[in-house]
Amino acid sequence: MAPEETPRTLSSRLRAGPIVVAPGAYDALSARLVEAAGFPAVYATGAGASYSLLGSPDIGLLSFAEMRDQVARMAAAVSVPVIADGDTGHGNALNVQRTVREFERAGAAAIQLEDQTFPKRCGHLSEKTVVPADEMVGKVRAAVDARHSRETLIIARTDALAVEGLEPALERLRAYGEAGADVLFLEAPPDAAAMQRACAALRWPMMVNMVEGGRTPLLSARELEGIGYRMVIFPNAGARVATFALRELYATLAREGTTAPLLDRMLLFDELNRVVGLPETRERGRKYAGATARTEDR
Repeated sequence: MAPEETPRTLSSRLRAGPIVVAPGAYDALSARLVEAAGFPAVYATGAGASYSLLGSPDIGLLSFAEMRDQVARMAAAVSVPVIADGDTGHGNALNVQRTVREFERAGAAAIQLEDQTFPKRCGHLSEKTVVPADEMVGKVRAAVDARHSRETLIIARTDALAVEGLEPALERLRAYGEAGADVLFLEAPPDAAAMQRACAALRWPMMVNMVEGGRTPLLSARELEGIGYRMVIFPNAGARVATFALRELYATLAREGTTAPLLDRMLLFDELNRVVGLPETRERGRKYAGATARTEDR
């Protein structure tokens, strides 16, 4: 797709197609790498932020303010839309409204909210519990009322499949869509049949979550689009690969006393500086330094 044909917003991209692939990022650097690879959106993963900021599992320990600030850093680092993981909205319907306003102000183009009880846990863990459907409907309505721009998408996720079964989970999603959610998200479908049933039963754009080693079969974006999905996130593939690489690096350094064996598997000093934009940053600095010098010459 040529640059002038690229939809300017996430909502227009969902309407125009093809399927939106949004890899997960857990900080500003990983968000920049997602954008540099050519993806149309970044998924600001709450689990990844919990891993990165706290070194803890995704069990609801990350605070609202910590996640809002992480979203703001990611949104400032990239020009593509950022999809923010809003967890349960961090409380009741009024808390949801603050979450939506603050995440939108931080730069989020979409905010995902889920119907788990608090504290929530990763959608691919066991022993989840969900709030009553009407409580989540109220949260969705509150989120829709709170957003400043209609282009800020509200993504409503249900974790009820593991608790109540497929058909009750789809009834929940239908109610969330009727309450104003723009995108619906059935968490952790166990097979392609459940995924196909969800996409066929609901008239709203559907999002799916690919978790390596999780409960849902790992399918390609093309396969998911064929099923009927309009958006797919790969929330923590980056965190998994980075953790794997860091573990190997530190083990090698402890064993060998040097990083030399891994030089061909890392970005060297100048390469990393190019990734984070040092040449452009220096150029901006020279521009303003020159203006100062010209003023002082007068």
